[in-house]
Amino acid sequence: MDIQPILAALRRHKAGTILIALQIALTLAIVCNALFIIHQRLSRMNEPSGVDEANIFVIQNLWGEQYSTQEALERIQEDLAALRQVPGVQDVTPSNQYPFKGGGWDNLITLKPDQRTETTDASYFAGDEHFLGALGEKLIAGRDFRPDEVQSRGLREKMNPSVAIVSKPLADKLYPHGDALGKSFYAMTSAPVTIVGIVDVLQRSDVGTWSVPYAGESMVVPIRMAMPWGGYYIVRTKPGQLTAAMRAAPKALYAENRMRMIDSKDGVLSFAEVRHRAFERDRGMAILMSIICAVLLAITAAGIVGLTSFWVGQRRRQIGVRRALGATHRDILSYFMTENLLISLAGVALGVLLTFGLNLWLVTRFTLSVLPLTYVLGGIVILLLLGQGAVFAPALRASRVPPIEATRPA
Repeated sequence: MDIQPILAALRRHKAGTILIALQIALTLAIVCNALFIIHQRLSRMNEPSGVDEANIFVIQNLWGEQYSTQEALERIQEDLAALRQVPGVQDVTPSNQYPFKGGGWDNLITLKPDQRTETTDASYFAGDEHFLGALGEKLIAGRDFRPDEVQSRGLREKMNPSVAIVSKPLADKLYPHGDALGKSFYAMTSAPVTIVGIVDVLQRSDVGTWSVPYAGESMVVPIRMAMPWGGYYIVRTKPGQLTAAMRAAPKALYAENRMRMIDSKDGVLSFAEVRHRAFERDRGMAILMSIICAVLLAITAAGIVGLTSFWVGQRRRQIGVRRALGATHRDILSYFMTENLLISLAGVALGVLLTFGLNLWLVTRFTLSVLPLTYVLGGIVILLLLGQGAVFAPALRASRVPPIEATRPA
């Protein structure tokens, strides 16, 4: 088909052509980046935690009074003994935090004591020799903590662990050649910490966007924390007994010592609920971005339908003349489809520039990766197909204009 008449017609309708092309460009830029954000958020929500999620729950225990370090340690040991007696409980450990908790403790990591710039940042878990068992973690190298390595410390007491178990992402960050086991690092201490064990996956406590560059980088130190106001117990149950153990555990703790507070709503959480709460913002962002994409695509399609219908109404006499001169239904249909394709191509060409410009702004202002080219190519295909689909109905009506329209007065 000769496109010269189409280009001439578009030049006579510059305002509508430019508006639709700009709308397509803006939609492409926003949809591509929105789809990329959705993919990133969904990927974060589905990240493996490394723990036995189906059989783990967490108890937030608050003492009814403020204990000294020694008193808190005694209460913790009593609580651990009581929880291990609960039917269905497989293992339990106290800790300062747990994966996907939100916020929490982290440490800057260096390879030398006098290093000015940190090598990385790791989520800092304090746990005893039951920590890995209570989480259902499996060592891929090295060993677990020995009981004699576990230190008991209060909140403000100096902590100098000599050994640690690290996640594989942290081990690979510190020692990229895979020889981390037995090597040392420094975690805001003057004494080196030796890596005695490596687990495959142990997700961080913090899931904020700032921690994305450090995803999966975690360390466990053999410290039993004695918080003056309470702490967390991580409980692992036998398969199929999670619900019953979650009901029985608070009762066992109250029977041991009623001078405590366990919130009825947030004090006992299954790990499924922990994950759900941790990624509420990501879930909300994905839903919001999906709605924005759907609305923008609908508005763009409606704009194309409206403009094409308007042009068809304006050109009925011209279409009738072409039909009288021998143009077929297919010729008229192809004319409007091609006209829309040219507008869409101009729109996506400008849209590609806007897409990468918007992505560059998001990268500099927020923790977002560079947009892969596949998203842009996918967005182009979506917009071109959307344009052709939207223009089809008014173009089909135009193809049915009878030749007699040529005889009607202008």
